[in-house]
Amino acid sequence: MMKNTSIKAVSKFKVLIAFVFLLLISSLSFYQYSKYSIPTPIRIGILHSLSGTMARSEKPLVDVLLMGVDELNAKGGLLGRPIETIVVDSRSDWEYSAREAERLIVEEKVDVIFGCWTSSCRKAVKPIVEKYNHLLFYSVQYEGLEQSPNIVYTGATPNQQIIPGVMWSLDNLGKRIYLLGSDYVFPHTANFIIHDVVNIKNAEIIAERYLPLGSDDFDNVIAEIKNLRPDVILNTINGDSNQYFFSKKHQAGLDDIPVVSFSVAEPELSAIPEARIETHYAVWSYFQSIDNVVNNEFVRRVKQKLGAQRVIGEPMEMSYMALHFWAQTVRSAESVQPEQISKIIGEQSLNSPEGIISIDGSNHHLRKKVRIGRARPDGHFDIIWELDHAISPVPFPTYRSRNEWHKIVKNIASRGDH
Repeated sequence: MMKNTSIKAVSKFKVLIAFVFLLLISSLSFYQYSKYSIPTPIRIGILHSLSGTMARSEKPLVDVLLMGVDELNAKGGLLGRPIETIVVDSRSDWEYSAREAERLIVEEKVDVIFGCWTSSCRKAVKPIVEKYNHLLFYSVQYEGLEQSPNIVYTGATPNQQIIPGVMWSLDNLGKRIYLLGSDYVFPHTANFIIHDVVNIKNAEIIAERYLPLGSDDFDNVIAEIKNLRPDVILNTINGDSNQYFFSKKHQAGLDDIPVVSFSVAEPELSAIPEARIETHYAVWSYFQSIDNVVNNEFVRRVKQKLGAQRVIGEPMEMSYMALHFWAQTVRSAESVQPEQISKIIGEQSLNSPEGIISIDGSNHHLRKKVRIGRARPDGHFDIIWELDHAISPVPFPTYRSRNEWHKIVKNIASRGDH
């Protein structure tokens, strides 16, 4: 009887051991499945204005970034991991943008940020990404006079937009210049550089005016333009104020006075019927009307994804290419760590819709072409002039020392809240 009891006890013990073993195997299997079959997503922060005066310009950048992420995920993501996006409305408010950039890094644990349009936004976010040794991709042409290992600038520098655009205007439209811009960093600094070019070309700036971002009060400006009759207006207005300016200019019967815009691309042009006239020009590296295989395919995919009526401007194209520069570098580095990406992104080049572009590792800006377009009634631009080669980026124009430029930037910033 005792022997049978011992046998039963041993059998129960074996069953218990087997049960524990099965639990252990199941737990390990679940751990392995969780670890390898459901990988942790790569997180992208998108920091753009979906409300306020800059929303019209910035919302298309969000759309094309989300499109690009969908395309990457359809091909398996990156490093075997899906990509997740966290979209933040920066509200056309650069102080809020800085707070949200910090939240994206600290709380949301994003691996990279794509964002900002205005230079005021970028300058507010710059110390945040530098503080955390993080990475921001900034995809809009700007005034230059800045570089950071924590920012990749895919928009044009002054020698790739402002300077050649002004030189072309003086040679082709006239030498009596009216400067008109929004009251913040980019227009003030751009116009300082324009003064230098105008002086070299023995031209004349007959007036220089600024209005707050979002302003619709152009009555005094229009009256002055009507009185002075400049040869050309160099326009650095940003946001929906462009709509008010061109509308008032048209109503005043001033369509014959040429305007060269530095911040009006196809999305803005298509929304402003009064700006779709042959005396309106824009300076960019990319226009939707570029006819090459890569751009035609890009336009086709955008229209298929975002709607047949969608138009594409350079900041959209550069946001899309910024995403792909980052993705290509992630594959090369086999890492999403911002400091690793920053170290090797200067080795990257891509065949983009605007042509071959590459990142200059010495300053994190792009080598790219410059083109000038003339507005068409359908909301697009005809390319009427372009360089036949890419221009290396020069964030700090070489006719002054970098120290001099830093003093100038500091002086411009001290003039007021812009």
